[in-house]
Amino acid sequence: MIEKEILNQIKPGAVVSVQDKFGTFKGVVLARKHGNEAGATFTVRAILEGVGVEKIFPINSSSIVKVKILSFPKKVHRAKLYFLRKISKKKSRQKIGVAA
Repeated sequence: MIEKEILNQIKPGAVVSVQDKFGTFKGVVLARKHGNEAGATFTVRAILEGVGVEKIFPINSSSIVKVKILSFPKKVHRAKLYFLRKISKKKSRQKIGVAA
């Protein structure tokens, strides 16, 4: 389970490192869906070996061991950052103001 203070900091544009039973995944949060209800999720995107990879993590999952917030964006003007899929890493850092 994820602690409430960490849960409130998981917002679109934040760079997080999610450690679960299967390994560690580090990337930018694209979206957070369904608030704090039973089916709530957050989507993390990273580029591994030149390929964009996205993982959707359920908030109430027992397989999540630890979530670490690495950095916050200055200000994000959208709730879902799906446009980051189409632009380069350099442009995405300029748009959301985070070292992704």
